[in-house]
Amino acid sequence: MLKPAYPYYLANRPVFANQELEVTDKYTGAIATRVAQADASAIDAGIKAAVDAEDAMRRFPPYKRQEVLMHCVGRFKERFEEISQALCIEAGKPIKDARGETTRLIDTFRCGAEEAVRLGGEVMNLEISARARGYRGMWKRVPIGPCSLISPFNFPLNLAAHKIAPAIAAGCTWVMKPASRTPIGALIIAEVLAETDLPIGAFSVLPAHRQGADLFTTDPRLKLLSFTGSPAVGWDLKARCGSKKVVLELGGNAACVVDQDQADRIDQVVERLIFGGFYQSGQSCIHVQRILIHESLYELVKDKLVAAAKALKMGDPKLEDTFIGPMISESEAKRLHDWIQRAKAAGGRLLCGGERDGAMLQATIMDQVPADQPLVCEEAFGPAVVLSSFSKWDDALCAINDSKFGLQAGLFTDNLHQAMQAWDRLEVGGVVIGDVPSWRVDNMPYGGVKDSGLGREGVRFAIEDMTEIRLLVIRDRA
Repeated sequence: MLKPAYPYYLANRPVFANQELEVTDKYTGAIATRVAQADASAIDAGIKAAVDAEDAMRRFPPYKRQEVLMHCVGRFKERFEEISQALCIEAGKPIKDARGETTRLIDTFRCGAEEAVRLGGEVMNLEISARARGYRGMWKRVPIGPCSLISPFNFPLNLAAHKIAPAIAAGCTWVMKPASRTPIGALIIAEVLAETDLPIGAFSVLPAHRQGADLFTTDPRLKLLSFTGSPAVGWDLKARCGSKKVVLELGGNAACVVDQDQADRIDQVVERLIFGGFYQSGQSCIHVQRILIHESLYELVKDKLVAAAKALKMGDPKLEDTFIGPMISESEAKRLHDWIQRAKAAGGRLLCGGERDGAMLQATIMDQVPADQPLVCEEAFGPAVVLSSFSKWDDALCAINDSKFGLQAGLFTDNLHQAMQAWDRLEVGGVVIGDVPSWRVDNMPYGGVKDSGLGREGVRFAIEDMTEIRLLVIRDRA
């Protein structure tokens, strides 16, 4: 269960400054706990502490960084059920999904611990012509400096971990603004980090409303901004953050293709499509939103998907058999419900679901929806899936690319040539063959192109952004 109140963490230490931020149980709507909310002066103090601790953190040895991250792994395992239950309450995430995210939190910190002692470089041959004779070169990676980390509401643990663990492994100090709707996960991480011997000032976790958090973006003392959230907000932050490096993990409307050679495994494909479309109520930027089915299998796959979606249990996320819980807020559920109604009015066919009760929205499947409808071309970010058919593989690839987003795509095909063609042609950050685009493991390079973002996460790849290359050139005296 949640504590009655939580502090924010300023320069490694808990501060019970106030109880201004109310965190609700997303299923009941009741206030579940209260959190100290940082104002501009606290954020400024956190940034100053990160700057003051920069040198100490840079000199904090890699093996000590590894020890810190492995301490977190151990403590997260000890507090596994407590963390999962807290996530279930603050995010409305079905408890099975919450436990899955806690497992990934542990994976991500373990990956960070492994990478902390792998930072290196290489010796270079500089003698590429006569004028460079006698010169030797080598380079290494060094921490970029204080980082600003902004994490989203939908994965309050693991998407915070994908910023925190690489920063520690890289030797960077940091300040984090967790989502104000779901700050508890990041605060639990901070509580565990406060048990370690990180240099004082190495980190601050400061919940704040967006309107009061401008320093996370604009302050020139910060050398990198890592933001995960909506495209509109992300690109606006990039425009305002000056000369600092920017990493953006933004939205998507992921497509998944079912090719004609899948007839002998339809049930397994449908099982994965249902998971991809509706896990954690569709509130993932790589949830399956568009399903393209070969015309020879369309009716069969459609009927099986509809039957499976109707069978999903919807309700209290704390119950073990609940699959569909609440969306993050009633306003978000209303927004997506309105999109469904617009799609119907434009000629779309409602195959199942479509009803809303407060923040609860039924698992919804539609087809015959015009391509210009928001349910097709925007990010649904909820339990809604649109079906369409195709006759030629090339048409399916073109349909995937016909989007302003480009995060991940999934393709069920046994044809190696078609799989490689998709990898070459699809304008996305990742192509998943034999599974849904919703699949992710925490050491892979994850991120998108077009409106889906800039840069990559996955611990090793985040570390590359959080470090800079420093060259050494030596001229022989002989």
